[in-house]
Amino acid sequence: MAGSGVVTVYGNGAITETTKQSPFSVKVGLAQMLRGGVIMDVVTPEQARVAEEAGACAVMALERVPADIRAQGGVARMSDPQLIKEIKQAVTIPVMAKARIGHFVEAQILEAIGIDYVDESEVLTLADDENHINKHNFRIPFVCGCRNLGEALRRIREGAAMIRTKGEAGTGNIIEAVRHVRSVMGDIRVLRNMDDDEVFTFAKKLQAPYDLVMQTKQLGRLPVVHFAAGGVATPADAALMMQLGCDGVFVGSGVFKSGDPARRARAIVQAVTHYSDPEVLAEVSCGLGEAMVGINLNDDKVEREGFWYYKDYVLACQICSSLGVYIVHMHVSLVSESGNTTDDFKLPTDENLLNRIKNGFEEGKDLVVCAMGEEQICALKDIGPKN
Repeated sequence: MAGSGVVTVYGNGAITETTKQSPFSVKVGLAQMLRGGVIMDVVTPEQARVAEEAGACAVMALERVPADIRAQGGVARMSDPQLIKEIKQAVTIPVMAKARIGHFVEAQILEAIGIDYVDESEVLTLADDENHINKHNFRIPFVCGCRNLGEALRRIREGAAMIRTKGEAGTGNIIEAVRHVRSVMGDIRVLRNMDDDEVFTFAKKLQAPYDLVMQTKQLGRLPVVHFAAGGVATPADAALMMQLGCDGVFVGSGVFKSGDPARRARAIVQAVTHYSDPEVLAEVSCGLGEAMVGINLNDDKVEREGFWYYKDYVLACQICSSLGVYIVHMHVSLVSESGNTTDDFKLPTDENLLNRIKNGFEEGKDLVVCAMGEEQICALKDIGPKN
């Protein structure tokens, strides 16, 4: 297929490359080498060695694991390059590092220090709330998160060589990861049984490139490696993700926030390897010590990022039903008919509007808020999704 501008990915499927010189085929091949493995978040060289000894196929170098990012708050940025270098020197397996969404300079720095993979991560604070990094401009492979099939295929078109579910990182709660995996796999099953003539409309519905949607239909899976992430804390969680159809698992806070990290790390690796054998899973699940406490996402005190809609505008905000409503990004965007937000501009300081939001919340008036991909009933008169 030399000179044809395409590369073979999984069987007879093909994904078009942006240029003949693009190394996308190499990036996808590197990601495929991690299939069937576990990637663990580490914050020190010592933790990286524990992960490698446990059998991890790669480590993610961080200054703070997601649970600490949630607890401490503030702006989460790329880790100190010196820390990443020390972790790289401590292990022989591949080392990943996170860059903020849209922050291509952080990605350039990570590439310059010789990182093996870059995770353009929603766990860190957004650098650009409209644009992701053009990953075709880099030699190293990128990992990106998704909640559904359309989002996964859009990230692949941008150059992502690996996809992971977003889940709810730092919670130790698997529910969101399960929801996202089932969403992706469910849409793929629908797509496989679809007539070719219907794929055009389905691609439009997904807001995804038609060629990638058709390729996914032909393959019966995503065109790149698909890992699970966000809330994996036990061997059973890891095996669940594998049985749902994932190629591997990311484990963040679940290992090093537990009572016996080394033993739990080994158990999760074994669970991913023997995910379909209940007897092995039962054996490796015994005597692991205390798991991370985790967060119940149904708790009213849990803050959720979401969007408040006001007439034709959407206000980015956080919701916490026990504390009230806080506008955190202080900008609004026009809502397009497709549901996307565009044309960001600063929100004027409107005390009357902010008071109406707070008063409406306290009075329990109904409004619909999109939070974590779900519709939830919250409170404010005259606010709701654009019809």
